[in-house]
Amino acid sequence: MLYLIKLFPEITIKSRPVRRRFIRQLRKNLREVLKELDEDISVTGEWDALEIETSNENPGMLATINDRIASTPGIAKILQVDRHPLPAIEEIFQLTRDVYGEQITGKTFAVRCKRTGKHPFKSVDVEQYVGEGLKQNCETAGVKLKNPDISVLLEIRDEFLYIIKRRIPGLGGFPLGCQDAVLSLISGGFDSSVSSFLCIKRGLQTHYCFFNLAGKAHELAVKEVALFLWIKYHSSHRVKFVSVPFEGIVEEILTKIDDSQMGVVLKRMMLRAADAIAKKMNINGLVTGESVAQVSSQTLKNLAVIDSVTETMVLRPLCTYAKQEIIDIAREIGTEDFSKNIPEYCAVISKNPTTQAKLERIESEERHFDFDKLQAAIEASHYQLITKVVDDFNNARSEVTIEKKVSNGSVVIDIRHPNELEITPLQIAGAEVLNIPFYQLRTNFSNLNKDTHYLLYCDTGMMSRLQAAHLQGEGFSNIGVLDLKSSI
Repeated sequence: MLYLIKLFPEITIKSRPVRRRFIRQLRKNLREVLKELDEDISVTGEWDALEIETSNENPGMLATINDRIASTPGIAKILQVDRHPLPAIEEIFQLTRDVYGEQITGKTFAVRCKRTGKHPFKSVDVEQYVGEGLKQNCETAGVKLKNPDISVLLEIRDEFLYIIKRRIPGLGGFPLGCQDAVLSLISGGFDSSVSSFLCIKRGLQTHYCFFNLAGKAHELAVKEVALFLWIKYHSSHRVKFVSVPFEGIVEEILTKIDDSQMGVVLKRMMLRAADAIAKKMNINGLVTGESVAQVSSQTLKNLAVIDSVTETMVLRPLCTYAKQEIIDIAREIGTEDFSKNIPEYCAVISKNPTTQAKLERIESEERHFDFDKLQAAIEASHYQLITKVVDDFNNARSEVTIEKKVSNGSVVIDIRHPNELEITPLQIAGAEVLNIPFYQLRTNFSNLNKDTHYLLYCDTGMMSRLQAAHLQGEGFSNIGVLDLKSSI
């Protein structure tokens, strides 16, 4: 299979040195995310497009490759193509008929040809010749230049002809690694998950900072969101997850800060901690999921007072988005379902919150606060590579059993996101397979047969190990992980 990768348009208007740097980075990123699927996959190209070539013909694997490419920032369109040395115009028609003949039977069609390089003909000459040939030699409903049933797509690039068989939309944005790193304050809800994604899409290497207000269950749920985003959209780069113990900060605020000022003070404490962590990680930008006026603490006046505790730039990608727009994006990128299941923690919600915070009043309230506790929380922060988040749940427990095949009587639970299930359904001969997304597993597992041994499955093995370790920690011993990589 050969893919022609079209760049995000904003890349093509950069200066020559910048454009070359972006393309080199995109090429590197694609190799990184595709190499585990095909060690021999080829990614080439230097200027206006990239070519990806794989010899793998397995439909399931090709579907996964398509999804990986489509989830990589920096790409506008993915074209599945047949490539030929540029023949005479008569043979262009023959090759095109071989690909499109059946598709255009009984349908209206139009031929579209793009051309790069110097040739003795124009693009319109190819369109007219091939279109007339298809009309005369195929049982079509005729040529229709505006809104045809089928667009016959050709591209001539110097000495090669590309016949486009399928178009897949890309993610857009800039390649990861071309911009600076940022630290995203993630709670796992709709807003922080979507704001993290928008930064990833813009080429910002996005690390995660979580303020733990409610214990291990909350932390696990948020780690799942971060892990999903990393696996799906930016696994080409190393990413850290930082967990900050904030229970003591919440207690301090509840006992010492006036009710109406608590929300603003909490956000200021979070920014102070995030600022210190960002400096330690040599990161120059913080990201939050706040949207202007969505809740009481997010008025312009309040946000200005919150931001005054740090000189680090605070990015708010969602500042003008409506809530439904945010939820729509969450649905599109795959985070909606488990963001709905993130446990909410509402202990620091004022009965009559201020919407016009005054810096003098806030600073007066904060003089009652024990800042040694904030410093202790910062120093107790736990830094992990995103690939190691499962370690927290394996400590002091027996290791999760990894099995390469389904033993007699075992039932497989495919915990992948429904979007992934649709791309590559899991079918194992002779085995029962249940589809329970990872974000629903904890609430559904106790309802399953306790005498049955279950094997959790996901593409990478990370999410399944994380869930299995968590279930073991809750006392379930009838659990293991199915690893099929060696048999792919």
